[in-house]
Parts: sequence; structure tokens; C-alpha cells
Amino acid sequence: MGKRIINFIASGFYISYLPDFFSKEKGKFRGCGFWGTIVGFLFYPFLPENKIIFLIFLLLFILFSICISGIAFENEMKDNPLIVIDEIAGYFTGAFIVGKNLKNAILIFIFFRIFDTLKPWPIKKLEEIKNKGLAIVIDDIIAGTYSGGITYLINRFFV
Repeated sequence: MGKRIINFIASGFYISYLPDFFSKEKGKFRGCGFWGTIVGFLFYPFLPENKIIFLIFLLLFILFSICISGIAFENEMKDNPLIVIDEIAGYFTGAFIVGKNLKNAILIFIFFRIFDTLKPWPIKKLEEIKNKGLAIVIDDIIAGTYSGGITYLINRFFV
């Protein structure tokens, strides 16, 4: 796969470049992850309904994300903010845990952004993994698991 295609996919179809239009500040904390999560949210209606098919899709997407993240935007930065395919994979992970409806899609979005930003244990620790692609994606998978779990508990006990 060509470098441009890899970067196109890793950047969520170049959506991670949008913050450059809204901010003059360049750096890690400029909102790229938010935009990547929006891509996940937009693809939510197209995710499989069947749990087994969804699980197979999710595992393949996570592996694909690890590979793409490991080779995209090669530079010294371990987790380049332009790489947002990891946010998409994390959002999909949260979506897998609960049933498909708009309320769950919104709750997963909110909780995923909170967990991905705050990085509670062990998320922050997992970023230290030596494999670049895995280190980029694994923290978002855990954040997605947390967001799906919290959404599940809200549905179970409060709705």
C-alpha cells in the first residue's frame, strides 16, 4: 500500500487535518482525536448487527489499525496526533459491548472522549509498549472497553 493511502486511512480520511483550520496551534493536544471519534460515530449505523460478525469485523479492524498506525506518518513521534484510526477502533470497541441505538452511540462517544483524554489506569501505562502500532491503538481499545462498559451499566441500572 502506498504511503499516501496509508496516511489517508490513518488520518480518518484526512479528518485529523481539520483542527489546522480552526487553530493556529500545532501539537499533540489540538483535537484530532475528537474528529477521529466523529468518524467512528458516523460509521456507527453501518456496523454489523450480528454479534459474531461484529466481533470478527472488530478484531480484523483492530489488527488493521495496529498495522496502519505502525507505519503511518513515520517520524520520531510515538503517537502522531494525525493518526486517528485508533480512535475509530476504540469507538467501535465500545459499540460492540452494547446494543445499537442512537442513545448508546452518543453515550459511547461522550465516555470514550473522557477516557481517551483522561487516560485512567492502565491506559496511560499501555502507551509505553515498544511496538509503535500496538502502543498507539491499545490505549483506545481500553478506553472503548471502559466507555462500552459504562454505557452497558447505565442501560442496565438506570434506563
